Amino acid sequence: MLASRVAARSARAAAPRFSAVSVRGFADAAKVDSKPPVALFGLDGTYASALYTAAAKSSSLDAVSRAMENFQATFKKDAQLQKILTAPTLSVEDKTAIVAELQKTTGVTDNTLKHFLETLAQNNRLAILEGVSEKFATLMSAARGEVEMTITSAAPLDAKVVKQLETAVGKSQYVGQGKKLKVVPKVNPEIRGGLVVEIGDRTIDLSVSSKIAKMNKLLQDSL
Repeated sequence: MLASRVAARSARAAAPRFSAVSVRGFADAAKVDSKPPVALFGLDGTYASALYTAAAKSSSLDAVSRAMENFQATFKKDAQLQKILTAPTLSVEDKTAIVAELQKTTGVTDNTLKHFLETLAQNNRLAILEGVSEKFATLMSAARGEVEMTITSAAPLDAKVVKQLETAVGKSQYVGQGKKLKVVPKVNPEIRGGLVVEIGDRTIDLSVSSKIAKMNKLLQDSL
Protein backbone atom coordinates (compact mmCIF):
# COMPACT_ATOMS: atom_id res chain seq x y z
CA MET A 1 0.00 0.00 0.00
CA LEU A 2 1.12 3.56 -0.67
CA ALA A 3 1.01 4.54 3.00
CA SER A 4 3.51 1.84 4.00
CA ARG A 5 5.83 2.76 1.11
CA VAL A 6 5.67 6.42 2.07
CA ALA A 7 6.48 5.61 5.69
CA ALA A 8 9.41 3.41 4.71
CA ARG A 9 10.82 5.90 2.24
CA SER A 10 10.54 8.87 4.59
CA ALA A 11 12.77 7.06 7.05
CA ARG A 12 15.70 7.11 4.64
CA ALA A 13 15.09 10.35 2.74
CA ALA A 14 17.75 12.98 2.27
CA ALA A 15 17.16 16.68 3.00
CA PRO A 16 15.42 18.52 0.15
CA ARG A 17 16.75 21.52 -1.70
CA PHE A 18 13.81 23.26 -3.27
CA SER A 19 12.82 26.85 -2.59
CA ALA A 20 9.57 27.90 -0.95
CA VAL A 21 6.81 28.57 -3.47
CA SER A 22 3.46 30.03 -2.44
CA VAL A 23 0.28 28.93 -4.15
CA ARG A 24 -0.13 32.46 -5.45
CA GLY A 25 3.33 32.39 -6.97
CA PHE A 26 2.64 28.99 -8.47
CA ALA A 27 -0.45 30.28 -10.22
CA ASP A 28 1.12 33.56 -11.30
CA ALA A 29 4.07 31.75 -12.85
CA ALA A 30 1.71 29.86 -15.14
CA LYS A 31 -0.05 32.96 -16.56
CA VAL A 32 -2.34 31.25 -19.01
CA ASP A 33 -4.91 32.94 -21.22
CA SER A 34 -7.80 30.84 -19.92
CA LYS A 35 -9.04 30.64 -16.38
CA PRO A 36 -10.46 27.60 -14.55
CA PRO A 37 -13.97 26.96 -15.94
CA VAL A 38 -15.72 27.41 -12.59
CA ALA A 39 -14.92 29.25 -9.36
CA LEU A 40 -14.04 27.04 -6.41
CA PHE A 41 -13.90 27.94 -2.75
CA GLY A 42 -11.89 26.80 0.23
CA LEU A 43 -8.17 26.19 0.47
CA ASP A 44 -8.36 22.97 -1.54
CA GLY A 45 -10.31 24.82 -4.23
CA THR A 46 -7.64 27.52 -4.39
CA TYR A 47 -4.88 24.98 -4.87
CA ALA A 48 -6.92 22.98 -7.39
CA SER A 49 -7.49 26.13 -9.44
CA ALA A 50 -3.77 26.95 -9.33
CA LEU A 51 -2.92 23.45 -10.52
CA TYR A 52 -5.48 23.65 -13.33
CA THR A 53 -4.00 26.96 -14.50
CA ALA A 54 -0.45 25.61 -14.49
CA ALA A 55 -1.44 22.37 -16.22
CA ALA A 56 -3.30 24.27 -18.93
CA LYS A 57 -0.20 26.39 -19.52
CA SER A 58 2.01 23.33 -19.90
CA SER A 59 -0.59 21.48 -22.03
CA SER A 60 -0.67 18.66 -19.50
CA LEU A 61 -4.28 18.83 -18.30
CA ASP A 62 -5.11 15.28 -19.35
CA ALA A 63 -1.99 13.82 -17.75
CA VAL A 64 -2.46 15.74 -14.51
CA SER A 65 -6.15 14.82 -14.48
CA ARG A 66 -5.28 11.12 -14.68
CA ALA A 67 -2.80 11.59 -11.84
CA MET A 68 -5.39 13.30 -9.63
CA GLU A 69 -7.90 10.53 -10.39
CA ASN A 70 -5.21 8.07 -9.32
CA PHE A 71 -4.83 9.98 -6.05
CA GLN A 72 -8.57 9.82 -5.42
CA ALA A 73 -8.60 6.07 -5.94
CA THR A 74 -5.55 5.66 -3.69
CA PHE A 75 -7.09 7.63 -0.84
CA LYS A 76 -10.19 5.43 -1.01
CA LYS A 77 -8.16 2.21 -0.91
CA ASP A 78 -5.48 3.27 1.57
CA ALA A 79 -7.00 4.69 4.76
CA GLN A 80 -3.58 5.13 6.36
CA LEU A 81 -2.34 7.57 3.71
CA GLN A 82 -4.40 10.51 4.95
CA LYS A 83 -3.24 9.86 8.50
CA ILE A 84 0.37 10.04 7.37
CA LEU A 85 -0.20 13.26 5.44
CA THR A 86 -1.86 14.92 8.44
CA ALA A 87 0.79 13.87 10.96
CA PRO A 88 2.00 17.01 12.79
CA THR A 89 5.50 15.59 13.23
CA LEU A 90 6.43 15.36 9.54
CA SER A 91 9.99 16.51 9.00
CA VAL A 92 11.43 18.12 5.88
CA GLU A 93 12.92 14.75 5.01
CA ASP A 94 9.51 13.08 5.43
CA LYS A 95 7.87 15.57 3.09
CA THR A 96 10.52 15.03 0.44
CA ALA A 97 10.03 11.28 0.63
CA ILE A 98 6.25 11.62 0.43
CA VAL A 99 6.45 13.84 -2.66
CA ALA A 100 8.78 11.36 -4.35
CA GLU A 101 6.50 8.41 -3.56
CA LEU A 102 3.38 10.27 -4.70
CA GLN A 103 5.05 11.07 -8.01
CA LYS A 104 6.03 7.45 -8.43
CA THR A 105 2.46 6.34 -7.73
CA THR A 106 0.92 8.57 -10.42
CA GLY A 107 3.41 7.54 -13.07
CA VAL A 108 3.41 11.10 -14.42
CA THR A 109 6.77 12.71 -15.17
CA ASP A 110 5.39 16.15 -16.03
CA ASN A 111 7.13 18.89 -14.04
CA THR A 112 3.84 20.68 -13.36
CA LEU A 113 2.67 17.99 -10.97
CA LYS A 114 6.13 17.63 -9.43
CA HIS A 115 6.33 21.34 -8.67
CA PHE A 116 2.78 21.36 -7.36
CA LEU A 117 3.43 18.53 -4.90
CA GLU A 118 6.58 20.30 -3.76
CA THR A 119 4.50 23.44 -3.20
CA LEU A 120 2.05 21.52 -1.02
CA ALA A 121 4.90 20.01 0.97
CA GLN A 122 6.75 23.29 1.41
CA ASN A 123 3.58 25.07 2.54
CA ASN A 124 2.62 22.24 4.91
CA ARG A 125 -0.50 21.50 2.86
CA LEU A 126 -0.06 17.84 1.94
CA ALA A 127 -3.06 17.08 4.15
CA ILE A 128 -5.41 18.77 1.65
CA LEU A 129 -4.25 16.68 -1.32
CA GLU A 130 -7.36 14.48 -1.17
CA GLY A 131 -9.62 17.54 -1.28
CA VAL A 132 -7.56 19.09 -4.07
CA SER A 133 -7.91 15.94 -6.17
CA GLU A 134 -11.69 16.05 -5.74
CA LYS A 135 -11.91 19.75 -6.60
CA PHE A 136 -9.67 19.23 -9.63
CA ALA A 137 -12.12 16.60 -10.90
CA THR A 138 -14.87 19.24 -10.63
CA LEU A 139 -12.83 21.61 -12.79
CA MET A 140 -12.15 18.95 -15.40
CA SER A 141 -15.83 17.99 -15.55
CA ALA A 142 -16.77 21.61 -16.18
CA ALA A 143 -14.06 21.96 -18.83
CA ARG A 144 -15.39 18.88 -20.62
CA GLY A 145 -18.95 20.17 -20.59
CA GLU A 146 -20.11 17.62 -18.03
CA VAL A 147 -22.93 18.13 -15.56
CA GLU A 148 -22.24 16.19 -12.40
CA MET A 149 -25.03 14.33 -10.63
CA THR A 150 -24.25 12.86 -7.22
CA ILE A 151 -26.49 10.04 -6.06
CA THR A 152 -26.14 9.25 -2.35
CA SER A 153 -27.67 6.05 -0.97
CA ALA A 154 -27.45 4.16 2.32
CA ALA A 155 -26.02 1.12 0.51
CA PRO A 156 -24.44 0.63 -2.92
CA LEU A 157 -27.04 0.89 -5.69
CA ASP A 158 -27.55 -1.72 -8.36
CA ALA A 159 -25.94 -0.66 -11.64
CA LYS A 160 -29.31 -0.97 -13.37
CA VAL A 161 -30.89 1.55 -10.97
CA VAL A 162 -28.04 4.00 -11.50
CA LYS A 163 -28.44 3.67 -15.26
CA GLN A 164 -32.18 4.31 -15.04
CA LEU A 165 -31.59 7.48 -13.01
CA GLU A 166 -28.91 8.60 -15.44
CA THR A 167 -31.24 8.12 -18.41
CA ALA A 168 -34.14 9.92 -16.75
CA VAL A 169 -32.12 12.92 -15.60
CA GLY A 170 -30.15 13.07 -18.85
CA LYS A 171 -33.38 13.87 -20.70
CA SER A 172 -34.50 16.49 -18.18
CA GLN A 173 -34.12 20.27 -18.08
CA TYR A 174 -31.29 19.95 -15.56
CA VAL A 175 -28.84 18.92 -18.29
CA GLY A 176 -28.37 21.69 -20.82
CA GLN A 177 -28.06 21.18 -24.54
CA GLY A 178 -24.65 19.87 -25.55
CA LYS A 179 -23.83 18.85 -21.98
CA LYS A 180 -22.88 15.39 -20.77
CA LEU A 181 -24.15 13.90 -17.52
CA LYS A 182 -21.55 12.50 -15.16
CA VAL A 183 -22.97 10.27 -12.43
CA VAL A 184 -21.11 10.01 -9.12
CA PRO A 185 -22.58 7.35 -6.78
CA LYS A 186 -21.83 7.77 -3.07
CA VAL A 187 -22.71 5.71 -0.01
CA ASN A 188 -23.72 7.25 3.31
CA PRO A 189 -25.38 4.88 5.81
CA GLU A 190 -26.56 7.85 7.87
CA ILE A 191 -29.38 8.63 5.42
CA ARG A 192 -30.83 5.21 6.46
CA GLY A 193 -32.56 4.62 3.13
CA GLY A 194 -33.88 6.32 0.04
CA LEU A 195 -31.77 8.67 -2.07
CA VAL A 196 -30.27 12.13 -2.09
CA VAL A 197 -29.75 13.41 -5.63
CA GLU A 198 -27.62 16.50 -6.23
CA ILE A 199 -27.27 18.09 -9.66
CA GLY A 200 -25.91 21.57 -10.13
CA ASP A 201 -27.25 23.77 -7.35
CA ARG A 202 -30.36 21.61 -6.85
CA THR A 203 -30.75 18.90 -4.21
CA ILE A 204 -33.59 16.39 -4.16
CA ASP A 205 -33.68 14.77 -0.73
CA LEU A 206 -35.70 11.54 -0.75
CA SER A 207 -33.82 9.97 2.13
CA VAL A 208 -35.45 8.19 5.05
CA SER A 209 -33.50 10.37 7.50
CA SER A 210 -34.97 13.48 5.90
CA LYS A 211 -38.50 12.09 6.14
CA ILE A 212 -37.96 11.22 9.82
CA ALA A 213 -36.66 14.72 10.52
CA LYS A 214 -39.72 16.27 8.85
CA MET A 215 -42.03 13.96 10.80
CA ASN A 216 -40.34 14.84 14.08
CA LYS A 217 -40.68 18.55 13.34
CA LEU A 218 -44.35 18.13 12.47
CA LEU A 219 -44.95 16.32 15.77
CA GLN A 220 -43.10 18.95 17.75
CA ASP A 221 -45.03 21.77 16.09
CA SER A 222 -48.32 20.00 16.86
CA LEU A 223 -47.57 19.57 20.58
